Amino acid sequence: MFVYTKQYGLGAQEEDAFVRWVSVLGNLADQLYYPCEHVAWAADARVLHVDSSRWWTLSTTLWALSLLLGVARSLWMLLKLRQRLRSPMAPFTSPLPRGKRRAMEAQMQSEALSLLSNLADLANAVHWLPRGVLWAGRFPPWLVGLMGTISSILSMYQAAQAGGQAEATTP
Repeated sequence: MFVYTKQYGLGAQEEDAFVRWVSVLGNLADQLYYPCEHVAWAADARVLHVDSSRWWTLSTTLWALSLLLGVARSLWMLLKLRQRLRSPMAPFTSPLPRGKRRAMEAQMQSEALSLLSNLADLANAVHWLPRGVLWAGRFPPWLVGLMGTISSILSMYQAAQAGGQAEATTP
């Protein structure tokens, strides 16, 4: 995770400032999540003598924040891609080339799947927060499992799609 975040840096390659900062903040939340989760686990395993519940709450909050930022990013990207695909063309410009249109539609599909996956995970993240926060603790076990399954299936599908696209472009 650290290598990915270090490579992304401050997102200088992103054209859109909103996407850049949402991505950087999401990376920051992810980077803070991992040590908090490790401290919580170590406290539960009695390796560290601290209150694990505070660390679990903090790590779950960081997870939810990362997911919420991912939702915002996906919604923004879907809006921008939709605008580009539907923008009225100037009288002297040619329509989008078929390949570019397909690429944009594939990116829209990927963003929509990421959005659904992040929403399913966000529902579970809120469930695992302390009672009194939104719907925390109110999901029956079957619903927690269903949300996790939905997220996992969507993520596996996206990975398979990305692998298929990589094979299609490899000479």
